[in-house]
Amino acid sequence: MDGPPTPPPPGAGAAPTAAAAGSTAAIVCFDLRKNYRDTLALAGVDLRVERGSVFGFLGPNGAGKSTLVKILTGLVHPSGGQVEVLGGKPGSRAVHRRLGYLPEQFRFPQWLTGRELLRLHARLMGVGAEDARLLELVGLDAAGDRRIGEYSKGMQQRLGLAQALVGDPELVFLDEPTSALDPIGRRDVRDILTHLRDRGMTVFLNSHLLTEVERVCDRLAVIDKGSVIAQGATTDLLQVPGLSVRVGELPVGAFDAIAALLPSNLAPPTYAAGVITLPGVAAGEVPAVVRTLVDAGLPVYEVAFARQSLEEAFVQLLQGRHPGVNGEARA
Repeated sequence: MDGPPTPPPPGAGAAPTAAAAGSTAAIVCFDLRKNYRDTLALAGVDLRVERGSVFGFLGPNGAGKSTLVKILTGLVHPSGGQVEVLGGKPGSRAVHRRLGYLPEQFRFPQWLTGRELLRLHARLMGVGAEDARLLELVGLDAAGDRRIGEYSKGMQQRLGLAQALVGDPELVFLDEPTSALDPIGRRDVRDILTHLRDRGMTVFLNSHLLTEVERVCDRLAVIDKGSVIAQGATTDLLQVPGLSVRVGELPVGAFDAIAALLPSNLAPPTYAAGVITLPGVAAGEVPAVVRTLVDAGLPVYEVAFARQSLEEAFVQLLQGRHPGVNGEARA
């Protein structure tokens, strides 16, 4: 997977400005840093998000995701480095009017109807009313004249997405847009995001639901401890072939003991949902691996070569940085 942009060698002149590097990008960050007194939230982030893409932004809790989004939306000022959003400075009026934003935790006035809320936001932005189109887009056209206080959590989530799209923004930030939705609702949101991308809109997506990110995002980045540790095309991250061995549920602590028995030349295995995945196992190594698992007392139900899931790739990236992480992904 692509790494962060490489800085110029000593003597090559000043580092390129964000503007110089970002002509085709919606977002460009170079060595972006943020300190909260004695706490280092961002430790030199390098990031590039191309226009017209759905970009996934992942990381464990406390990794710096929220701080970066607040900087990109102009809510927080960085302590150092360079950042450019849509060719301008985050927080400027010229950039603000071209952004949409749905935070993870939001609350709308309960006495307004969905239609009234969208018209209010349109007036605040100085654009024409487009409530009919947006309500239909998110599947709330039949509920637009009901008070928001009567909406279910899933309906409010859909309304929040519609609110983020008021004014037809060029770039929209979505924080957990499918968190309260059932499987049908999550599928509908995936279809909406694909539609937005096809229209040329850029979507910056934060989500704990890694299966959703894997299905809809063209590119992604993983941040940990304030630094981007991987970024690139989603398909590149998931190209590593792995041996998938279904063994069922393991007792707490059993996976670490079993992993220690496997040949030392293999890449670190992961375990999730009853399946042990071993990246990079050659066909000739399969009998020895299976024999080791059986000798350890594991019931082997299924063995297959399979591409890593995003959850497995995410866990593997974090294993060396968080001792004890073995299969419980925290995005």
